[in-house]
Amino acid sequence: MQEKRRGMLVVVSGPSGTGKGTLCNMLLEQDPSLRFSVSVTTRKRRDYEVEGVHYYFVTDEQYDALLQEDALLEHATVHANRYGTPRKPIEDLMEQGLNVILDIDPQGARTVISKCPDCVSIFILPPSYEALEKRLHTRNTEKPEEITRRLNNAKGEIEQMDHYQYVVVNGEGEDGKQLAFNRLQAILEAEKQRTNRYFPVIE
Repeated sequence: MQEKRRGMLVVVSGPSGTGKGTLCNMLLEQDPSLRFSVSVTTRKRRDYEVEGVHYYFVTDEQYDALLQEDALLEHATVHANRYGTPRKPIEDLMEQGLNVILDIDPQGARTVISKCPDCVSIFILPPSYEALEKRLHTRNTEKPEEITRRLNNAKGEIEQMDHYQYVVVNGEGEDGKQLAFNRLQAILEAEKQRTNRYFPVIE
């Protein structure tokens, strides 16, 4: 049997602090067909972040140049910082039959979903606002006023949940995380078998 596949774009989104980055990393470690879409941002690099791995960190001038070249699939200003998704790397990977995972805020996700109706869109939901606040405090990457801003934004972002194809709750503790991961795996395995992406030829 001969097999041919067309790559898919997987959009994973949700409020800041839901653990979507951790879940995406788990998927990338388990699935060799997945590649991570690295976004550009004008935000300052955090201590643990690596250029070209977590983000491409650019100046406002460099960001403006990308906009003028129409090089971004989507772009948005979130929490007073600018973010964008480079278009060409995603297209090149999908042409090779690879699947691209995009960890993105809900504002940018809406744009990608509208431009790429064939993408797989998944919203990661926290089990509660209390759990979300705890996670934001625990990761120690934002000041208290920034955490308050992100929590306030989360309420509006969660109201957009019905624009996505799938919703996965990332529950409490290791068991909750493992269950969310299992559900994400199931979604991706099913989506890989769609007839618009999978073209087997039998003799």
